[in-house]
Amino acid sequence: MASQRRDPDQRPSPEALLEAARREDSPAGKLKIFVGAAPGVGKTYEMLSSAHAKMKAGIDVVIGFVETHGRVETEALVRGLEVVPRKRISYKDQIVEEMDLDAVIARRPKLAIVDELAHTNADGSRHPKRYLDVEELLAHGIDVYTAVNVQHIESLNDVVAQITHVRVRETVPDSIFDRADAIELIDLTPDDLIQRLKEGKVYVPKQAERALEHYFSPGNLTALRELALRRTAERVDEQLLNHMQANAIAGPWAAGERILVCVSEDPRATGLVRYTKRLADRVHAPWTAVTIETRRNLQLSDKERDRLADTLRLAETLGGEALTIPGVGRRIADDLISFAQANNVTQIIIGKASRSRLFEIVRGSVVHDLVRRAGNISIHVIAGEEAPDAAGPSVQTRPRSEPLQPKPYLKALLITAVGLGLAELIQPFFGIENVDLVFITAVVGVAARYGLWPSLLASLAASLCYNFFFLPPLYTFTITDPTNIGAFFFFMLIAILVSNVAARVRVQADTATQRIRTTEQLYAFSRKLAGTATLDDVLWATAYQAALMLKVRVVLLLPQDGKLAVMTGYPPEDQLDDADLAAASWAWSNDRAAGRGSDTLPGAKRLFLPMRTGRGLIGVIGIDDDRTGPLLTPDQRRLLDALVDQGALAIERVLLVEDMDKVKRTMEQDRLRSALLTSISHDLKTPLASVLGAASTMRDLAARLSDKEKLDLLATVIDESERLNRFIANLLDMTKLESGAIVPNAALHDVGEIIGSALRRASKILSSHRVSLELVPDLPMVVIDAVLFEQVLFNLLDNAAKYAPADSTIELRSRRDGPWVVLEVRDEGDGIPPEEAEHVFDKFYRVQKGDQVRPGTGLGLAISRGFVEAMHGRLTAGNRADRSGAVLTIRLPVPAQARPLDTAA
Repeated sequence: MASQRRDPDQRPSPEALLEAARREDSPAGKLKIFVGAAPGVGKTYEMLSSAHAKMKAGIDVVIGFVETHGRVETEALVRGLEVVPRKRISYKDQIVEEMDLDAVIARRPKLAIVDELAHTNADGSRHPKRYLDVEELLAHGIDVYTAVNVQHIESLNDVVAQITHVRVRETVPDSIFDRADAIELIDLTPDDLIQRLKEGKVYVPKQAERALEHYFSPGNLTALRELALRRTAERVDEQLLNHMQANAIAGPWAAGERILVCVSEDPRATGLVRYTKRLADRVHAPWTAVTIETRRNLQLSDKERDRLADTLRLAETLGGEALTIPGVGRRIADDLISFAQANNVTQIIIGKASRSRLFEIVRGSVVHDLVRRAGNISIHVIAGEEAPDAAGPSVQTRPRSEPLQPKPYLKALLITAVGLGLAELIQPFFGIENVDLVFITAVVGVAARYGLWPSLLASLAASLCYNFFFLPPLYTFTITDPTNIGAFFFFMLIAILVSNVAARVRVQADTATQRIRTTEQLYAFSRKLAGTATLDDVLWATAYQAALMLKVRVVLLLPQDGKLAVMTGYPPEDQLDDADLAAASWAWSNDRAAGRGSDTLPGAKRLFLPMRTGRGLIGVIGIDDDRTGPLLTPDQRRLLDALVDQGALAIERVLLVEDMDKVKRTMEQDRLRSALLTSISHDLKTPLASVLGAASTMRDLAARLSDKEKLDLLATVIDESERLNRFIANLLDMTKLESGAIVPNAALHDVGEIIGSALRRASKILSSHRVSLELVPDLPMVVIDAVLFEQVLFNLLDNAAKYAPADSTIELRSRRDGPWVVLEVRDEGDGIPPEEAEHVFDKFYRVQKGDQVRPGTGLGLAISRGFVEAMHGRLTAGNRADRSGAVLTIRLPVPAQARPLDTAA
């Protein structure tokens, strides 16, 4: 097709060519990322299937790291590939396995398979994150296949948290995703993924049940799926654009819709922007608002400049991209078509011309030129409606005129006099024909240095000097020769034209310089806001930046408890007078400017402007200075609008994060409340039922019961009462821990004595188990609270008794490990699933084995960890290496005064 052929009149983009050359000439390996919307969609399976295909094609493939999560189909694919042995690292008293980066590099395969790109490596690894390992493999020329879920992409982290109410901690920067040579989306419908989850193909049954209740809801999965599709489409679209620009292909390639709207200072431009927004929403397309900046823009009035700036702001507020492009072509339509072709725009929206027919004949018509030259790009010519004035009254601005400075005019006359002297010197040698060039040079120099009006004065002075000193009759302003009259006229005309052009170039250069300076400051401000995480920092940065760039005093107000309150100011400001506070409240309530320089409450000291985003009002900003009259020039007002917009977005971002944290805390409280009620309903009702049943039996059947039966019933009452007492004690201990009321009564104690006391207290619950003690002699004394530590040991023994089978052995071991005294409680049960090793210390959490739920509240281990940490120790959970069974390890610091004695011994 013609639209897909290279355009001979269009040059390839230098940036696209540079990127293509970098990728072709780089010795680095190629990166392919398999992307999914959620765990379980089949990323690892598809990645391994592609690896098998590469191996059959003769490519050297090895597995650097793949986590199968026990999925049979995935394990079958792993068995057919060479696996580089993993590196074993000791981490928190456990052995974890990580990819052996050095072994993979030494093996130097053509393709390495590295799963879970967002994984955080254990301490002791060369890189803290796995994506850094991948970057090093690529740097060594090794191609890499890897997989990642969309929630792990950094730029989407907040969006995913808003959708799922779960903030993912492990992320990869977008730069890794964008540098990938290939992206493959592994898609699965929510219904199919939920079915896989129920069938146990994603998680073990207990995890699958929790996932279905929270993360894996149909709504969450649909939203995540759309995110994955859109992010992948953005990357593919970027690759398509780079290909077209590198090969000078004139667009569009209608692989996806892209809409461009042309805006100007015309009052109907806002209607075009709103129409474009509606059209883009219907076709789900990105859109851009563009204005072409020409020499005519310098002649716009302040009202027209404000209108154009407000139109571009409206486009950004509605979710579009707003761009100002300097005109480089002879016609505006040429610049629009070039931009559209370079950015694969498929539709252009432009307003219907209101110029007269004579104007279009003389100056041309942008609409007609676009229609004729658009090619395959669709052109929408919209009549549009003139929007009413802004909702709020206009804010008065002071004129941009500067006071008259005589110095530039005096220097213009001086430069003209220097030119006259030089002309007098060269005339005898070069003739009068070259004298006018000297004066023209002087006029251009004045225009370039001092602007239009000094250059016009220099033109007039040069013309008079040329007439008086060089045109006969000399030293008079009379001209007798008709030829000289023509020469004088054209000299004056050329001098004025040249001075005008040079002055215009100077104005354009000054404008460009000022714009660059302002853009740099706004960019630095946006980067500063991006790095702030607290509301106070964002408010302070906004107030400081506005005060610095506009040379005014700034105050920021946000709503608190139903009314506005001063949050920060520069210089610092704590309160406002009544007039200012009334103006600020009116601006907040009516979403309109109020105060000094406006039509509402102009008696206030400050001018107050609402701060808004697409979601609504955020706050109010107030400014003032020591001058009288309007505060800002039109340019400063537009700059203030830009600062306010950036500050409002940053404030909204921080408030959204705080809202998300509140939602998470609320959800956690609801979860704990539900768990508490469930635990109470089971663990409180069961012992009460046993006590009630035994007591009722003794009351109703006392005469018919033997002494042995009565003793058994009394034993049941006592045992269940003790169980109920332990339950209530755990609840009280957890309440004390969370309120910070636990303060250990620490002193030096012998661990062996406390172990003996804990074993005597736990003798009943250990009656069906064997207890093995292996205590190292001469252990140093430790600083602990004896009562709290006995409770810790009792809870650990109780936990071991619950999860270990009857007649099995429960072991207590102690040893010295450097500056620590280590105690281990080992059982012979089924152990703890590795992924639940930390969850066992969560409140109300209980490991479920099969269909059996162990009795208990799920508080014992949480309380034990809290007590141990209060005594500056550590409590961790793991599994035995010699056989099945759990190991709960306590590490207590050896006090400094005990270390020398122990060393001496």
